[in-house]
Amino acid sequence: MTTSEPPAAAPPLPRDAGLVEVAPGCFGLRSAFVDLTLGVVAGRDGSVVVDSGPTAAHAHALADAVEAAGLPPVVAVVNTHVHWDHVLGNATLTARWPDAELVAHEETAAAMTAHLDAFRTAAAGADSPYAGSPHLDGLLTAEPHLPTRTLSSALVLDLGDRLVEVVHPGPAHTAGDVVVHVPDVDLLFAGDLVEQSAPPSYGEDSWPLTWASALDVVVGMLRPGGVVGPGHGDPVLRDTAEEQRDAISAVAATIRDLAGQGVPADRALESATWPFPTSALGEAVRRGYAHLPRGARSLPMA
Repeated sequence: MTTSEPPAAAPPLPRDAGLVEVAPGCFGLRSAFVDLTLGVVAGRDGSVVVDSGPTAAHAHALADAVEAAGLPPVVAVVNTHVHWDHVLGNATLTARWPDAELVAHEETAAAMTAHLDAFRTAAAGADSPYAGSPHLDGLLTAEPHLPTRTLSSALVLDLGDRLVEVVHPGPAHTAGDVVVHVPDVDLLFAGDLVEQSAPPSYGEDSWPLTWASALDVVVGMLRPGGVVGPGHGDPVLRDTAEEQRDAISAVAATIRDLAGQGVPADRALESATWPFPTSALGEAVRRGYAHLPRGARSLPMA
């Protein structure tokens, strides 16, 4: 397949509008629910789906769109990380295409059952943010389906006329993040390593101190003007990923600096200027302090 020139701007993805071509033979599908962005890469010998969605209904909609567009059958579904909104459609897609591999990092595969059990318990609770949502039943009834092929660092999916690279750039949003790179069109699906419609999500399984170095790998895989498909929102160009890398690096540096000064974790957010709203950084501070090597923290300030 001929390498294309990078676009001047990343194409937008309207919510709930079906597949939109974001690069030759590569598509995005964005749902209004949790503003999730899924990907499809089509080749001569098959298609690769990037993430499967939060419910069976979302996965069915993606599968129907792939078939309606006349794309080749899906031969692999890549889970970019363990979180429920990216994996609960796995069973639906593999039921549609029984020969498709479910690909994920080995850390993602190891953590998936416990993560989904915890999510279902929380989602069913009275104080769940999804209580009353029309998607609640789908969240609770989607059948979990674990990866069938795992990687520790990288693997290549051969679609006949194009290669698709699945790469683990290091712990970042989770311990088992992978990105999906399509070199011939300079496109990379980043999962939640890059966000467009909200600040980066530092959750209770995030790695704030190494996230920026993972994004160094991501940025290094793209040429200037290359396109990044985020986990949530519209595609962006490489320079946006670079800006987010710089801001995430600043979060890590601030955590290290505050800890070195003896500022306790529970006072960190009020003790510095941050590149993201402090409401999004509670877990970044908690996890960052916990991951600091022994000796990196001074005694707490009085």
